[in-house]
Amino acid sequence: MLTDKNENWLYTISPKQKLFDLNLKEIWYYRDLLILFVKRNVITVYKQTILGPLWYFIQPLFTSIIFTLIFNNMANIPTGEGVPPFLFNLAGITCWNYFKECLTGTSNTFGQNQGLFGKVYFPRVIVPLSVVCTNLVKYAIQILVFVGFYFYYAFFAEDKMTAHIQSAIVFLPVLIIVMGLLGLGLGMIISSMTTKYRDLKFLIGFGVQLLMYGSAVMYPLSYFKQKLPEISWVVEYNPMTTIIEAFRFMTLGAGDYSLTKMLYTVFIAVIICLFGLIIFNKTEKSFIDTI
Repeated sequence: MLTDKNENWLYTISPKQKLFDLNLKEIWYYRDLLILFVKRNVITVYKQTILGPLWYFIQPLFTSIIFTLIFNNMANIPTGEGVPPFLFNLAGITCWNYFKECLTGTSNTFGQNQGLFGKVYFPRVIVPLSVVCTNLVKYAIQILVFVGFYFYYAFFAEDKMTAHIQSAIVFLPVLIIVMGLLGLGLGMIISSMTTKYRDLKFLIGFGVQLLMYGSAVMYPLSYFKQKLPEISWVVEYNPMTTIIEAFRFMTLGAGDYSLTKMLYTVFIAVIICLFGLIIFNKTEKSFIDTI
């Protein structure tokens, strides 16, 4: 039977793709699958745990307490005039956790989903996108925790803080998008490389831990520049340092914030995300033969 050559197909599956292809139209067609993955991730992560979603609250709170005891009480690292050390650390950890979860969650996309990828077709980039969207839920919960402690220190604490929210807080969605792009881009790069170099999945946890210490999570950038000016550029030009410092400036009025640094960070995040997408698209064609 002859088929009409002019027939319009709803989907076209082809092994040949451009080196760089966002394919947003196809991702939109599979939006229901993206939502399904997000629901699955939210429900199954803590499904068989005793405390369940309470871990969203426990992890940042205990980390902030430990950082406050070690870095502020014992090491006497300043946090700025009128800024409670606990709230200072909670601000840094809240931002860092979202980036870290996006990075680690997408860094083994091919390895964790090889069975699914080998059986059915759908845009592979939906899986790392679902991780980024899922972590937005966690980030929203941790932001609420931060807001709760912010009001406590502002109105109910014995020694009320004098810091206050800046008008730049309207750019918070930009910070969230930039963090997501950084985590997504780096995660896709690492995931693509782990299909050939399995050692990377063992190094990712160690590497992320080192990166945290180089991202001004538990200390202000100005203090690091004062103590170690020779190597301060390593921390200063870390995109996550700019994001964390900007978040502290927006919410607490304490941070090394400038428009030039933000533009630099946005540029780096977009480049990393595009580069990660190129490598991801190239790897998805043949990863099933090497993984």
